Amino acid sequence: MREKDIEKVLVDEVKKLGGRAYKWVSPGNAGVPDRIVILPSLPSPVFVELKTDTGTLTALQKVQINRLRDLGQKVWVVKGIVGLVQFFDDIGYTAAALEVHSRYGL
Repeated sequence: MREKDIEKVLVDEVKKLGGRAYKWVSPGNAGVPDRIVILPSLPSPVFVELKTDTGTLTALQKVQINRLRDLGQKVWVVKGIVGLVQFFDDIGYTAAALEVHSRYGL
């Protein structure tokens, strides 16, 4: 599955949960994560970098992720649909994880 397809699933599921998954474009700050996810029961936004099953982080992405983590922020690197299932499960949205899992026959 392509990265943009995984991103669409993330955005759609977050909307179903009553949240937002803002696309993050930060001029002058290449390599920032793809999305800022805000959900009703999370105490703060989380940052999500999406990759295909075989995708890898660039050096610049690693730097940006480390900067955010050094500031105490939560950053997830989601690899493929399996990674998306794990993301929803990790943040406490098990029903969304199960929905994505069943929809894609995992």
